[in-house]
Amino acid sequence: MKNTNKILIAEDDINLGMVLSSYLNIKGFSTILCENGEIALAEFKSSKYDICLVDIMMPVKDGYSLVADIRKIDKDVPIFFMSAKSLQEDILKGFSMNVDDYIVKPFSMDELLMRINATLRRVYKADVVEQDVFHIGKYTFNSNIQQLFLEGGKSIKLTTKESALLLVLCEKMNKVTDRNYILSRVWDTDDYYNARSMDVYITKLRRFLKDDPNISLLNIHGVGFKLAVSD
Repeated sequence: MKNTNKILIAEDDINLGMVLSSYLNIKGFSTILCENGEIALAEFKSSKYDICLVDIMMPVKDGYSLVADIRKIDKDVPIFFMSAKSLQEDILKGFSMNVDDYIVKPFSMDELLMRINATLRRVYKADVVEQDVFHIGKYTFNSNIQQLFLEGGKSIKLTTKESALLLVLCEKMNKVTDRNYILSRVWDTDDYYNARSMDVYITKLRRFLKDDPNISLLNIHGVGFKLAVSD
């Protein structure tokens, strides 16, 4: 299943860059490989990325300069330094640039993947609204008792999965929620069969919410779902 998280890779070692890009693509990410910092900066300005992997020693524009320029544009996007510079002073200098991680070459691809996933989970969690009761147009959803109330007295008792799915969508109301994120939160996995099951539950939620025409549960093709509520 396709993961829509986009990764910008700035790496002048083309062989390493191609191996890294291919590995992350196999793992479901969308990657762009740039051979120097100047190209990477232009690419970052032209598109939105969920995480950046930056080599320090690059021609034209090095990793330090690239990260400084990226931080002027986006202070929050996760950035990893990748470098053969392994002395403590080098690592401390790297972190002083306000990066999220520093991984020393040569490194394990599996370890890098785990660090990327951990960082993305943290970013998602930081964007979550922690509450139990949500107002969705004419509906009120209480996740504690797994119940959906419509103005006028009608109520719907939700199953555990229906409630968990609606909670995730409500936490990011009017924003797109990534399919893989939903699967990891509600089903604790991202395999094909649970992805099909999720589509069935999305259809159920649409039916439950149909009495308010200002509510739309949108399928954003290739990305995820959006619980949209208009005024």
